Amino acid sequence: MPDNAAEVTAAGIARLAGVGRAAVSNWRRRHADFPKPVGGTETSPTFALGDVERWLRAQGKLAEVPLRERVWQLLTGHPAGGAAALCQVGAVLLLVRDRPAVWHRLSEGTDDQLAEMLPVALAPALTARLGEAHPVHLPDAAGLGPTVPLLRGAAELAADLGPREAYAFLLGRHLDANLRQYTLTPPAPAALMAALAGLVPVERAATSPGGKGAPGGPGGPDVTAAGGRAAGAQAVSAQAAGAQAAAEQAVRERAAGSVLDPASGTGGLLGAAGPAVSVYAQERDPDLAALTALRLALDTDAPVRVAGGDSLRADAFPGLAVDAVVCHPPFNERNWGHDELAYDPRWEYGFPARTESELAWVQHALAHVRDGGTAVLLMPPAAASRRSGRRIRADLLRRGALRAVVALPAGAAPPYGIPLHLWVLRRPGAGHPAAPHVLLIDAAAAVAAPAEAPAAPGVTAPAPAAHGAVAPSPGRGKLPWQTVHSTVLDAWHAFDRGGAAPERAGVCRVLPVIELLDDDVDLAPARHLPPPAAGGGVAELAAVRDRLTATLTRTAELTPAAPARPRAEEPAVDRRPMTTVGELARAGALVLKSGTTAAGGSVPVLTEQDVLAGTGPTGPAGGAAEGDEPVLTEPGDVVVPLIGGGTVARVVDESTAGAALGRNLSLLRPDPEALDPWFLAGYLRGSANQRQASSYASTATRLDVRRLRLPRLPLADQRRYGERYRTLASFEESLRHAARLGEQLVRGLYDGLADGTVEPH
Repeated sequence: MPDNAAEVTAAGIARLAGVGRAAVSNWRRRHADFPKPVGGTETSPTFALGDVERWLRAQGKLAEVPLRERVWQLLTGHPAGGAAALCQVGAVLLLVRDRPAVWHRLSEGTDDQLAEMLPVALAPALTARLGEAHPVHLPDAAGLGPTVPLLRGAAELAADLGPREAYAFLLGRHLDANLRQYTLTPPAPAALMAALAGLVPVERAATSPGGKGAPGGPGGPDVTAAGGRAAGAQAVSAQAAGAQAAAEQAVRERAAGSVLDPASGTGGLLGAAGPAVSVYAQERDPDLAALTALRLALDTDAPVRVAGGDSLRADAFPGLAVDAVVCHPPFNERNWGHDELAYDPRWEYGFPARTESELAWVQHALAHVRDGGTAVLLMPPAAASRRSGRRIRADLLRRGALRAVVALPAGAAPPYGIPLHLWVLRRPGAGHPAAPHVLLIDAAAAVAAPAEAPAAPGVTAPAPAAHGAVAPSPGRGKLPWQTVHSTVLDAWHAFDRGGAAPERAGVCRVLPVIELLDDDVDLAPARHLPPPAAGGGVAELAAVRDRLTATLTRTAELTPAAPARPRAEEPAVDRRPMTTVGELARAGALVLKSGTTAAGGSVPVLTEQDVLAGTGPTGPAGGAAEGDEPVLTEPGDVVVPLIGGGTVARVVDESTAGAALGRNLSLLRPDPEALDPWFLAGYLRGSANQRQASSYASTATRLDVRRLRLPRLPLADQRRYGERYRTLASFEESLRHAARLGEQLVRGLYDGLADGTVEPH
């Protein structure tokens, strides 16, 4: 490959060599022959990739550049930018997949010959998959010349991973590296939207115990009834099963239909959909339109039609009626075309105000679904209650177009600070009566119950939140999406089949449309759901009080005895020989590891907040940085937070073992034949110890674990100290547990007195 084909930053060099960025800085200072910068800025220089590779090999720091890393560096160093390079890569990968013989013949030529012949070969391949008016615009032979090394590398990567997987890797990494440039729909809400739209085939779900239609549950057959009742129950059950099978078959038929995303972004929503007969998308950013077209063409064998341009101002698919529309539209746009679109025929439900761009997208989506087709849009919560949109909301309800409003927990999708809504709409069929009911779901309430805290030693674990207690949303990246999906989809499928769904206080309710048609037409689910009596109301408050009493009793038992007064002649200074964590690590008495885990893998993450709060791993499944293996905790490890100046050191137990170590945490793994873990953790928590090992930046305090000190003691003495530290840790956890139960009881009593379920005796 030509040496000037790509440039690489210091961070890229670190990934190539499998070291930290500080090591690269040291190499630049200490080695006069380190490659000189060829671009970038003074604070973020770039280096020629070929020069860097040769230097690393000469120094014995690199055996071979991983193929993924080589291709990625070529892509990031492309002179036209990452998006343009991805378009060219995607087009070639499509050729590799659909016409492998053509690519094989072309790749045997020289780089100049490949650049000369590629435009001729790519044009028919793109047209065959994307149609004549596709948005993928490629340079001529001269423009492709600098990209040939990247294209060969991408084809080689496709041979290892597959064309689809290779493109998904490069596109995903490009999006991750440029998060501020794009508004992405995360995979979990995208999958939920696809399921609500009927784009994912529905598997027969097991009937929930006690649920509607379940044996022994409300509305279900009584399996203990005699003769005639049992026979009648079987007939009803058979009819219900037939109706459910018909409904599921209808969903499967919709799943094999056509789908449109009029604001496709990077194609994440359409990528979450199941197999479709045809896929349509429009995106006003021409680069994203091209990337989406190639992503979808590689993802599916269905015909793909993607157009550039603003869907509201310049609809690329006039007259198109699809089976389903999914859309994450831009929010709060004032310049959406209000002035020039006043008489547009799409405004069947009313002309949106200038401040109601989201309602324009709603009507655009409805205009593009067939009668009975479904549209699912991700909406800001303000669109459900702004007065300027109440007439359109009222007409959507009256005509039966709006079928469900789902409130998601905050952190579900950008903007992450607010709880977004999902609107599920269905185009009314001609001659069909308007649907008289609408489904309201507050998924945030379903996941907002406080996590069950670990019980103090000897104390029964707490039950869910007391009367009416509501905890904040777990936040971005920590949502229990399995709970969200099951809550929403169970209610929606029941409502879609029969017009009814089991009511759950505070979570789900089917409401007559007439009850929403007031002066405000406020569709926010939380305003119309009955407050939950979480945990059983008054009975649970009594149970919480009993658990609190037991916890306080246990806490009193664990309260340490008062220390004996020292004799006056005893020195105040510790004269025992001391050592440091760094010295112990060099001697092999313990192993030091640092947390490198971020979101994206399959192992739950022990975060800094978990260590400080004494809870189990609550971080999302994580994956280590490129080239690094996640650090997994084991029983007996000691975990220390590095930032914040707190005096915390936690011993890992069986409940925490196996979690990945999060960022800003240091793990000490002592040799049990040399160090007692509780002795180690206890001494590391000393305030003076933490002060002397901390350094101070302008906004934070950082702990240097290697400078932490502890005395040199025989193992038997260590264990004696360790047992005392273990008792103190149990006392501390019992205090935490009592505080949580006390807060739960107080909050429940306040709520109960306020809503009248608790008498002021």
